[in-house]
Amino acid sequence: MRSSNPVFSRRGFSRDNGYAGFNAAPQAGAATASANPYAQGTATNPYATNPYAQPDVQYGAPQAPARTGAMTIDDVVTRTAITLGTVVLGAALAWALLPVDEANLGKSYGIAIGAALVAFVLSLVQSFKRKPVPALIVAYAAFEGVFLGVISSAVSTYIGPGVVMQAVLGTMCVFAGVLLAYKMRWIRVTRRFYGFVMAAAVGFMLLMVVNLLFSVFGGGDGLGFRSGGLGILFGVIGIILGACFLALDFKQVEDGIAFGAPREESWLAAFGLTMTLVWIYLEMLRLLSILSGDD
Repeated sequence: MRSSNPVFSRRGFSRDNGYAGFNAAPQAGAATASANPYAQGTATNPYATNPYAQPDVQYGAPQAPARTGAMTIDDVVTRTAITLGTVVLGAALAWALLPVDEANLGKSYGIAIGAALVAFVLSLVQSFKRKPVPALIVAYAAFEGVFLGVISSAVSTYIGPGVVMQAVLGTMCVFAGVLLAYKMRWIRVTRRFYGFVMAAAVGFMLLMVVNLLFSVFGGGDGLGFRSGGLGILFGVIGIILGACFLALDFKQVEDGIAFGAPREESWLAAFGLTMTLVWIYLEMLRLLSILSGDD
């Protein structure tokens, strides 16, 4: 089973299209159960298979060298810091070099939309790659940063200078809150949780696409999902979905480390976490913009 993400196409760490995040523990006393967390699971439990376990070898057979270079939490933190740092740097440069005054607004918006499209294409390319490509992930972060920088600058200029900082702080609070809830096991990522989040996310995205189409061809705000009371409601729903994505990302990282995923997979973890945090920030920025406009 795959992990989730705002583009829905990012795979989990498993190499056999399985998702390691919802494994059931081997039954106590089972003949094939092992105390080694990196051993293969029981045959009767297909979700207990470790995709990174080394094949069993018989006595006298040549043995492969032990796996080295397994992913650690430090690897994930380092790669995530690189991708998020690239997003912040791109946003800062875009804020400084792409003004959103009346004379340059159209040009800056055009560059921002182009950067967003490039970032989306790069994210799709990485999602379909069998292995993480650091250059693709960093490039995605750079173009995403340009988009966020222009949008944030426009919000700060035309809605309120404090909205952007509030959105940043709100995103940090959501991240910290979900991490605490996950570590305390107040949030339990199960197959049912995964299915609920995916169904809600697909429905949410479909509604946003329909609203966009109505706004393009009908003018105005389409069906009104991004303004007024409905806009506030859908902004809150979007943030909640982002928090759920974070829980899925944390589960994916936890299982990747427990199952000895290769160190290069930490780039996938950083990629997913960055995409999720961008999602939360945009929803937070949109919600705060609506609330500020209603004041």
